[in-house]
Amino acid sequence: MRKGMCVLMMTLCLLLTGCGGTTEETADLRARYHDMAGCVMEAAVTCEQEGLEWTAELRCEYVPGGESVIEVLSPESIAGVKAVLDEGAWTLEYEGDCLNAGTVSPEEISPAACLPRLMNALRDGWLLEESQEEWNDVPCLRLCVDQSGPQGGKLVSTVWLRQDDGTPLRGEIAVEGEIFLTAEFTSFTFYDTISQES
Repeated sequence: MRKGMCVLMMTLCLLLTGCGGTTEETADLRARYHDMAGCVMEAAVTCEQEGLEWTAELRCEYVPGGESVIEVLSPESIAGVKAVLDEGAWTLEYEGDCLNAGTVSPEEISPAACLPRLMNALRDGWLLEESQEEWNDVPCLRLCVDQSGPQGGKLVSTVWLRQDDGTPLRGEIAVEGEIFLTAEFTSFTFYDTISQES
């Protein structure tokens, strides 16, 4: 009986290790994002919906648990527009004017919220998959993270982090299995790196 129990436990352990538990590398990377004071990033964010595609260059100053500011860099027609997100509420600002843009529920996605959502996913999402992949010939660690909220919608973020420095190269946000937003990062700096360079 004891021998049978031992074999059963060993089999369960082998099965669990095959499920893709978090590696030490992934745990260390996610800890860096979880513990960061903030970051500054720029990315080309693309929204695809109902056969239409919209792309904008965005700059985001992200502060965990605080106020994050997203500024449109291009297209020129809306350059300078800023979105300010804090704890589920967001406003739009342009040339000093401020407009309350309503609340953001856990499943509502907007292009303006793409970059902060990807950072939230890296910090606090439930890890579904991890793998080593190349994206545009750059070796990356690919993390797929569940952020589904209390509204019940399936929200999954996938981020490709450069293996050499752990910064994001690409991100995707999918709702109910359909990719809705993509981000191609052009720059990324942690606040602590900015402080050291100053």
